Amino acid sequence: MSTPVPVARIVRDPAWLAHRYDPPADAVHFRYVPRVTHRAATFLTDEHLPAGDPVVLPLADSIAAMPPPAPVHFLFHSAFCLSTLLARAFDVEGLATGVPEPVILNDLVGWKRRGADPRGVARGLDGAMALLARPFAAGEAVIVKPSNIVNPLALAMLAMRPQAKALLLHAPLRTFLGSVARKGMWGRLWVRELFVGQLQDGIVDLGFAADRYLEQTDLQIAALGWLAQQALFARLVERVGPARVRTLDSDRLLAAPRDAVAALARLFGLACDAGAIIAGPAFTRHSKTGASFGQDARAEERRTGEQPHADEIEKVAIWAEAVAAGAGVPLRLPAPLLG
Repeated sequence: MSTPVPVARIVRDPAWLAHRYDPPADAVHFRYVPRVTHRAATFLTDEHLPAGDPVVLPLADSIAAMPPPAPVHFLFHSAFCLSTLLARAFDVEGLATGVPEPVILNDLVGWKRRGADPRGVARGLDGAMALLARPFAAGEAVIVKPSNIVNPLALAMLAMRPQAKALLLHAPLRTFLGSVARKGMWGRLWVRELFVGQLQDGIVDLGFAADRYLEQTDLQIAALGWLAQQALFARLVERVGPARVRTLDSDRLLAAPRDAVAALARLFGLACDAGAIIAGPAFTRHSKTGASFGQDARAEERRTGEQPHADEIEKVAIWAEAVAAGAGVPLRLPAPLLG
């Protein structure tokens, strides 16, 4: 006979990451991820975590064993916009625990898309957020950076956590299109997959008949997906208000990193040295590879990667601006983090 797993011991140890949610079993899969491993992982996905068997616990038992949750805040993003950099930047001992793209939230999105009862999704979402709000050290806040497929749940997440603040981070349209183009075939496939999910989520309202989407090029689909997320972010600001939700684009972040970090720390209620943060590894090393990667290297990577696609990017951007005007989608979001 197997020995029962001590639920409280697992749940009260923040090194046990709430990694997956199994809806039929109403259970959470916990993976052991100590802080050094957690910090080294670009995303908290199986690809970036060491192999290991999970401990599976009922959701209700896990929540019942929870310690008091820490303050939690969110970095919602539209992809290719330095969100990983910011999540890493604020993962500082004594300040905050960063949680980059936890898969447990993706599981809830998938369940919702499969037609789950909204009440079940809401309960699972509330439980997942509670289990993610376990910092590595007492006194730390928790900053969750969900995958961008979670964005349609952002309003519910903020409603469930009325003390939470959120940054809506995005790349300007041409910057986003350039990032997709320079990633080649995989980037183009990814934006189509993203757009299919947005259609399933019901957040695409741009004036096109459904059968017209097949007529669009890869970069046009990328632009339509960008517009759908831009409209979603604008609605979030309107519904929740600028006292809790602010917006920032990646070009502005790179142009004024110290100001952006200081303003975000104020939004999240964190006392930190913005200069020390931008001098740290998050701003000086590549967020995906860890190699030395300063602002000049970023600009050169962007210039050389986008140059072969410049004509296509510009044509699609002009087309997307016309679509935005017709659909009432703002190209500049309200409530900027930096004035």
